[in-house]
Amino acid sequence: MVIRIGTRASQLAIAQTKWVIDRISAKYPDIRVDLVRIRTKGDRIIDRPLSTIGGKGLFVKEIEEALARNEIDVAVHSLKDVPAELPDNLYIGIIPEREDPHDVMISKDNIFLEDLPQGSCIGTSSLRRSAQLLHYRRDLEIVPLRGNLDTRIRKLDTTDIQAIVVARAGLRRIGFKDNITQSFSFDLMLPAIGQGALGLELRRDDQKTRDILAFLDHHPTRLTAEAERSFLMELKGGCRLPVAGLARLKDDSLSLDGLVANLDGSTIFRDVVIGSAENPRELGATLAHRLLDEGAGKILNEIYGY
Repeated sequence: MVIRIGTRASQLAIAQTKWVIDRISAKYPDIRVDLVRIRTKGDRIIDRPLSTIGGKGLFVKEIEEALARNEIDVAVHSLKDVPAELPDNLYIGIIPEREDPHDVMISKDNIFLEDLPQGSCIGTSSLRRSAQLLHYRRDLEIVPLRGNLDTRIRKLDTTDIQAIVVARAGLRRIGFKDNITQSFSFDLMLPAIGQGALGLELRRDDQKTRDILAFLDHHPTRLTAEAERSFLMELKGGCRLPVAGLARLKDDSLSLDGLVANLDGSTIFRDVVIGSAENPRELGATLAHRLLDEGAGKILNEIYGY
């Protein structure tokens, strides 16, 4: 038997996919697993911010099309790149155990955020990170930074950027965790929906592959991811909306911390809901509507023109 796994061709995407392949091969030595590299629109267009060229599907659409055409059997994504709404014939069938979801900063000379000189330039590709950074320090200059993770790190040596903000999980997966200057608390920087988690996308009619890969599914991570993605879906969030969320499971209780900000970070709506782990999607919807009622709806109107 052969399982074909499709993913982006970036260093991080390949590292994540090889992690999956190693575990499948260890459990099923008689199954051959092939890695299929697929270049997405988000990989091809790197000279413009994501918010100007489309939604969250920029890094998954071509991979999903290959999955639907039966050219691959599984798609491995960073879950934070996956839109809340998926094609009807596809679904996130497996969510392995989550990596550390914190955001971190890498700076020249290892200077912490609070000690950076007035007007320092910080590179990030994320409106979510940009808004929260500006909310903390209005004097910062945010520089749009695209490219693979290793490319962004090299920009510290080749440009006037004093620091970059990235996900700790990605650095750990490609062996760059020693580069970290500062890890941000969740109070300062709430992560992206699904940050640190992988999502394995499957065809709905392929139960055989789902059964084979079921051992990789981590139930606590799935519960938290479902709460976060429900929150995102209710907000109709995408790359143009600074939105963040983190769910945490303790015993049978699930808490969800969510945030919506305007683009310059001057206004932030943030709240927490706690409920039963039996209804993660209901929890996400509850928090979304609470923030909308508190005033986040005005931000959506300004950004999307509702």
